[in-house]
Amino acid sequence: MSAATDRMPRLLALVPYLLARPGIRIDQAAQDFDVTPKQLRKDLQLLWLCGLPGYGPGDLIDLSFDGDTVSVTFDAGMRRPLRLTGGEASALVIALKALAETPGVVDTDAVGRAIAKIEAAAGAAEPAGVVVGNGVREHETTARTREIVREALQFGRAVRMRYYAASNDRITERTVDPMRLLIVQAHSYLEGWCRRAEDVRLFRLDRIDELDVLDEPAAPPPHARHSDVSDGVFSAHESYPEADLVLEPDARWVAEYYPCEELAELEGGRLRVRMRYGDESWMVRLVLGLGGRATVERPGELAVAVRRRAAAGLARARHLSITGGQ
Repeated sequence: MSAATDRMPRLLALVPYLLARPGIRIDQAAQDFDVTPKQLRKDLQLLWLCGLPGYGPGDLIDLSFDGDTVSVTFDAGMRRPLRLTGGEASALVIALKALAETPGVVDTDAVGRAIAKIEAAAGAAEPAGVVVGNGVREHETTARTREIVREALQFGRAVRMRYYAASNDRITERTVDPMRLLIVQAHSYLEGWCRRAEDVRLFRLDRIDELDVLDEPAAPPPHARHSDVSDGVFSAHESYPEADLVLEPDARWVAEYYPCEELAELEGGRLRVRMRYGDESWMVRLVLGLGGRATVERPGELAVAVRRRAAAGLARARHLSITGGQ
């Protein structure tokens, strides 16, 4: 890694480090960061020029020197070290692995080193509904699906799949002429001509249940065009109702698996998400399936529908219990 790219993470970590150790000796701080005292003094001088927009008095980071010691007197909001959550680490590693396997990447060694660094640090990350432990691992099924997709693209073959569509909670059989493999918002997608829909579609790899490469060649029609994903994949109609859900920490995976328009971190590791949905019964099943780990804040009619469906389920359960005891 170059001196410049080595220096950036050190600069980002210096302010919260010094805030936790006011009056620390410069030589001790240099030892902790594995640099010379001379280099650390240069870093501190650079921090003096950093801060909030405006860059005037009261905007820039301010340091106080007393002999060979240093303290932070104004942190410009940099009081917390940057750290990836488990979900962020997983999404980043999965995207990097897919990038490394994509033809045309110039420096795959650099991508490999980045993956190794993130995996090494992921053990200290907080889990967020993803697999984090001895490094971050993409689900084996999704990795295998990607290999099959790459094979189909390489040899120009059509594929047959069983696909789960989260928007309407259905599994369908489809024959697709692959066009490209792409990554959007840390998720891998197969873009291809869907013969069932007679249009170009994006298929998220982790929602493909079964995938087979066919003997017949892939033949998207001449008028098939690549999808515009500059604003993301999900483009629910504005007429669709919105739901605000508060997710408990072990239900945060919902925000990674389903399209969400808005995210807000709450106390205790909870997450508020805003989702659009075209089918109320689907949204009710989603909330109930989370087993009390999601709360509907709005709309009120959705909350009522969830309570009504839950009450009906409890009534049936009580009936079954009584019947079984007779």
